[in-house]
Amino acid sequence: MTDEESIGKIYGYFGVAAAITFANLGAAYGTAKAGVGICSMGILKPEKLIKALIPVIMAGILGIYGLIVAVILLQRVSANNYIPYYGFSHLASGLCCGISSWAAGIAIGIAGDMGARALGQQDKVFVGMMLILIFAEALGLYGLIVALILAK
Repeated sequence: MTDEESIGKIYGYFGVAAAITFANLGAAYGTAKAGVGICSMGILKPEKLIKALIPVIMAGILGIYGLIVAVILLQRVSANNYIPYYGFSHLASGLCCGISSWAAGIAIGIAGDMGARALGQQDKVFVGMMLILIFAEALGLYGLIVALILAK
């Protein structure tokens, strides 16, 4: 392996690490923040607990996005004739997926926390909460799509 291939692979592995790390940061934050709202709502209206779990499920999906990109990048980095161009492309791919999932996790956490608390007081809030969460999740999905394009 040449020095050029080694440098490229270093950046490629950084892309793998960025994808899984930042995506899981977003998933963890979204889960924790929405979980606080669910616990608060569960004290007032425990019968609505299942509806309030949706933000936590959506936050967990962000970690799966990072895992998908990390596995795809890891397979590409292991290839022969890996030039620095591919390394930078895969670093950009990992950062794209990871940071967009991180941002989506923050949005899901905040919206899920307040949405669950509001759901405990009024059932009519559920549809609005779901729409907000879907648009927040879409941020991570956009990052996944661009990351997959960059990973080629």
